Amino acid sequence: MVSGILGNIKNKMETSLSLLQQELATIRTGHATPALIEHIKVEYAGVPTSLNQIAGISAPAARLLVIQPWDRGSIHDIEKAILKSDIGLTPSSDGNVIRLNIPPLTEERRQALTKLVKNRVEEKKIVIRNLRREAMEGLRSLEKTREISQDELKRSLDQLQKLTDGYITDADHIGQSKETELLEV
Repeated sequence: MVSGILGNIKNKMETSLSLLQQELATIRTGHATPALIEHIKVEYAGVPTSLNQIAGISAPAARLLVIQPWDRGSIHDIEKAILKSDIGLTPSSDGNVIRLNIPPLTEERRQALTKLVKNRVEEKKIVIRNLRREAMEGLRSLEKTREISQDELKRSLDQLQKLTDGYITDADHIGQSKETELLEV
């Protein structure tokens, strides 16, 4: 029972870290990466569809993204979705492909994005701590119903705290690497 609770919480914490990595990948740095735009929803045939499902996205240069739709009729819809999104890039099209030039970030924008990264990391750390609390409640209820002993509860809580500390440290490392990437000129 204890291993089931700890295993379940460990999986949830891992999921939380992978979501953090996905969220931080969408934050624009000075370099072009398909992760910046692949999450954008495009109204395609009346259905909101992720951009990466209706077009190929590549980064042939450090400051250029190229979007090649599989259906040329969707170019206008893709341009419209990019303009409506909050990424702050203007698409240019030649009828076959859409190009997005990524301008270098200003120092103010870098600082603002660094704050955003810190906020996202802190949100995930809160999620991890809430998961710890959820597991602690489950373990304490097992002890109350006499399914585990007080000693086993103490060992389990120590193990849970070590697990939590490890994931919080991992979240900090992910955030620090993104901040370093943002502050590169």
